Amino acid sequence: MDLTKGQRDVMEADSHLLVTGGPGSGKTTISILKAARIAERDLLPGQKILFLSFARATVSRVVEAITYEQQVPPAQKRLIDVETYHSFFWRILKAHGYLIGLPRRLSILTPPSEAIALSDVRSAFPARRPTDAQKTAKKAAEEAERVRLASEEGRLCFDLFAPKVGDLLHGSARIRRLIVSMYPVIILDEFQDTSDAQWRVVQALGELCCLIALADPEQRIYDWIGADPARLDHFRKTLEPTEVDLSTDNHRSSGTEIAIFGNDLLTGEFRQQSYKGIDFDVFEPFTGPAMTKLVTTVYGARKRLVDAGVSAWSLAILVPTKKMTRMVSDTLRQPPASMAEVLHTAAIEMEAAILGAEIIALLMQPVDGRHFAQFIDLMCNYYQGKGGDEPTQGALKEAANIRKAYEELLVCQAAGKAIRRNSILVNMSAVYEHACSIELTGNPDKDWRAVRRILEDGACTRLKEVSGEARNVRILDRGTQLRQELSQDWRDNGNYFNALAITRQAFIQEHFSMNAKPESGVIVMNMHKAKGKQFDEVIIFEGWPIKRRGQPPYNADRIVRFNSKEHIDNQARQNFRVSVTRGKRQTTILTPKSDPCVLLPPDE
Repeated sequence: MDLTKGQRDVMEADSHLLVTGGPGSGKTTISILKAARIAERDLLPGQKILFLSFARATVSRVVEAITYEQQVPPAQKRLIDVETYHSFFWRILKAHGYLIGLPRRLSILTPPSEAIALSDVRSAFPARRPTDAQKTAKKAAEEAERVRLASEEGRLCFDLFAPKVGDLLHGSARIRRLIVSMYPVIILDEFQDTSDAQWRVVQALGELCCLIALADPEQRIYDWIGADPARLDHFRKTLEPTEVDLSTDNHRSSGTEIAIFGNDLLTGEFRQQSYKGIDFDVFEPFTGPAMTKLVTTVYGARKRLVDAGVSAWSLAILVPTKKMTRMVSDTLRQPPASMAEVLHTAAIEMEAAILGAEIIALLMQPVDGRHFAQFIDLMCNYYQGKGGDEPTQGALKEAANIRKAYEELLVCQAAGKAIRRNSILVNMSAVYEHACSIELTGNPDKDWRAVRRILEDGACTRLKEVSGEARNVRILDRGTQLRQELSQDWRDNGNYFNALAITRQAFIQEHFSMNAKPESGVIVMNMHKAKGKQFDEVIIFEGWPIKRRGQPPYNADRIVRFNSKEHIDNQARQNFRVSVTRGKRQTTILTPKSDPCVLLPPDE
């Protein structure tokens, strides 16, 4: 690898370091080479270098880069630990959390479990059009309940990891020295997106260890969860680092003008009539033509990659909203006009899928005296938690109705009476009993699918929904830990005695796993989830105005809110630029013909 002047400057620096640059500028690669040099020359026995990033997908890309970087000998690779902030913070809290008043026994409150735990608090506030005062009160009530769950029950949600670690490190010089003695050098990826709580942790570590911050000032898309526009200035003022600017380098999409177009999106001033590697296309603003255009565009991109002989190619379809992620995924499974299905993975919000998976896992377990009661609990959990931190009143009411129907059933059973015929439990119980009665084989994948198919084909609409969500569970693939442990459970017990506990633990371990493979094939995700990733090709696909009789067009699933020039801001430009620059070979932008994206060049 021929190093640029900026990269040579990074290699030569010997103090706190701030490396800035755009997408594909080589920040990660040069930090790995620098880490290898430090590992070779400066580490004492027992010491390692820590590389921290936000997302597991980014971590897997870094791990892959270290693995395949030919200039890093194996002995030095073993001295570089790559983790997410969450996994690093969790290790510290498990060991030392008791020093700040947390119980000795701690467990993780996963996002679905957090949504269930906070559902009562959230149901006390209006879901639609709350006032500013109600929003403030709701936020305070949620935070108080999170703190109570942590301090009294030892159940920590992810949002408390950084604040609690900050309390630990600022309260104990001994723990700071202990961590720094293990990791004298820490590399901080995507540093521009650190929250105030994470920055407080960084400050404490920076007193004793060498910090290398990697940042793109124009790729800050997490202001809404606490990223501060002045974060790089905080780093400069507090730590007085050596600064290296790699903004003129482009290694990801070299040979194209994708990065140039991305930079022009930020300013809104387009310096060229066309950009190599950027393609624009339009579709008629109706569901059928729009989806047909998307599917045929995917066919074309896929063929280009196969014809070019790209190994393990990746093609991302990036959309503005979670709703569109699901809509596009459903369309690829059943394309219009009898077109062939597009095999893909979809990065959807996983709360509903995880809670649905728990229901299927329970139905695989042997039936005991508490089994149906557990089933009802999980169904209530599903509706309380499936919306994440934005539960709908309808879902919360559904959970309450299931609970009420179950209590009515218990009263009827005690009186020796049958439950009323129109109870919501009639069809639910019938499907439940069918699922519990099937003969399982010991093959976890086969048995899981058999149970899910019963829910899908049954007469209960609620369990049909559960089955549909559980389709999105991908951790039963061959070789995964969930599959292996369910198989072992069958061998040990002759049945899936611990299926629910195994499934819950598998999702926690999956969150912290550092073994996620870089994406390949066709992947659908919303634009925010693409941050820190890269793909051979990218297709950006947005919504369109939907006409409504007597009302203004519905125009929600857009890159810019309502596709209105009044709503253009730095966040919209930065988010679009991040999405565009994920492509290495080509980025295709699909926008409605009659109402094209307001961020695009007028000529296009």
